[in-house]
Amino acid sequence: SRDSLPLFVSDQVTEARRFFLNLQPDRKAGLAVVCGGVERMSDDYVVDRTDFPYYAVELVAEGEGTLQIAGDEHRLTPGSVFAYGPQTPHTIRNRSRGGMRKYYVDFVGVQCLRRLRETGLVSGTRGRLTFARVSVAAFFQLVELFELMIRDATQSSSLSDSIASTQLSLLLLKLQQLRVPDADASSASYATFEKIRQHMDEHFLDIASAQQLASRFEVTAVHLSRLFRRFADCGAYQYLMRLKMNYAAGLLMNEGLLV
Repeated sequence: SRDSLPLFVSDQVTEARRFFLNLQPDRKAGLAVVCGGVERMSDDYVVDRTDFPYYAVELVAEGEGTLQIAGDEHRLTPGSVFAYGPQTPHTIRNRSRGGMRKYYVDFVGVQCLRRLRETGLVSGTRGRLTFARVSVAAFFQLVELFELMIRDATQSSSLSDSIASTQLSLLLLKLQQLRVPDADASSASYATFEKIRQHMDEHFLDIASAQQLASRFEVTAVHLSRLFRRFADCGAYQYLMRLKMNYAAGLLMNEGLLV
């Protein structure tokens, strides 16, 4: 219920799976996970904060939105990762009909800033930090890590805290590995990939094959495959099947439908 949730958790969602480990964590630990989960925003979702008690990393998995932070506005699309922390005003808005879907993890610890700097999500010195948005290729690999964290954290064992902090460390390392360099993110090839990927994300239920998609954008099937291998670390057809299967899994889990 709304009354049982911490005040920083938004209720402007249509579905959510969350976990809470320790809202009063040991801030002298290396990395300590506080909470996390996955949410699908309502169409009018707006979170406008002037402060936040922890550090946070969020991954957009579906839909689009915007992030305003440090005086800049960033467009959020699938594969966008962003961070914020204490004394960091930020505003997150949904811009998708049907709601943006995003994963998040909140954490503290003496290693936070060093690990976030390594990912490119934060720069500057303590007290004058600048948080950023980055793009990642093959973001489904991060989705898999988030899902594993959610599953393990909700099992409530004596090892849940240790397992979650280890999974967070792995998540940050994978973020370093999958981050798309700024040069690639601004290239014509990446722009083409993003245009095709966005179309696929929005219309995957109507797409039957990679060849159909290639014809739609007047590229060869070989070129389409190379784009997805380069920026998504999988073939275009595999990406399409993953969207369809994730949608089916969501129906089974959230709608209670029969197979």
